[in-house]
Amino acid sequence: MRCRHCQEPAGWWRRLCGDCRQLAEVFTAHRGGDMGTMMELFLATGAPRSKVERFLESDIAGAGAVRDLIAADMTNQLLEAFGQRRRQTPDEVRRLRERGAWQALDRPPRE
Repeated sequence: MRCRHCQEPAGWWRRLCGDCRQLAEVFTAHRGGDMGTMMELFLATGAPRSKVERFLESDIAGAGAVRDLIAADMTNQLLEAFGQRRRQTPDEVRRLRERGAWQALDRPPRE
């Protein structure tokens, strides 16, 4: 069977390989941490950098890419600190990431 995150062999009855299983455990244990801290924790598991990148792009349980989940959690914490009740979803983060940064200060990015 292939790993759901990195598509490498995972074993007969396993859905995740050993590295991705460790990365998923770190992600759930430290959910809500900032991107820098999460990357340090991911690399501390001993997983290769390429596998960490594939894990960040993978979709956990249909909730969106792990990278987008981390960014949405950070954004929601910031909004709560400012007293806003609006929640940002991983899909909104993905849409903003794909759209790109503003090219010029007087024009919004292309749709």
